[in-house]
Amino acid sequence: MKIKIAVYLTALLVALLVAGCGDDKTTDSGGEETTTEQSSTEATGSTGEESSSGELPTVSGKLGEEPKLSIPEGGPPSELVIKDIEKGDGKKVASGDDLTMQYAGYNWSDGVMFDASWKSGNPFDFEIGAGQVIKGWDEGIVGMREGGRRLLVIPPDMGYGESGQPPTIPPNETLVFVVDLEKVK
Repeated sequence: MKIKIAVYLTALLVALLVAGCGDDKTTDSGGEETTTEQSSTEATGSTGEESSSGELPTVSGKLGEEPKLSIPEGGPPSELVIKDIEKGDGKKVASGDDLTMQYAGYNWSDGVMFDASWKSGNPFDFEIGAGQVIKGWDEGIVGMREGGRRLLVIPPDMGYGESGQPPTIPPNETLVFVVDLEKVK
């Protein structure tokens, strides 16, 4: 399994290097085109580390409405996964921007939603890159465009780590977020 992952990651690295030498566009695993000015994580739609079953969570529901999420069988990815469900066409997020977002957060282990801005009826306002949110958000939302919806699969070390957030988030939990970017201020 480790050899298979190493071969896949090497092939991914070579593909990214080749893509950087030519056209500035690439296609992610979902067939969507993204520019390579984004980080390699964003440009591929994931880090190349999918779950042990090879699948990512599926998201249903309309942009602007609370999403429904289905977690696949198998273990979670070990690295941050970023996948645009719906690309926005507004301003692109940069570190230091003030954002207004809707979100829903789920535990990978049981698929339970632990929090959602849709439940309170209030979007969430914060500054990206200022440490006001978990590291997985600070890294995973940069490059997103206003009006878009994104899936983030966040490993424990970029979430709440060994301590978790009892009682809703167990220790060492992989987090899954669906985020809608309403406004870049």
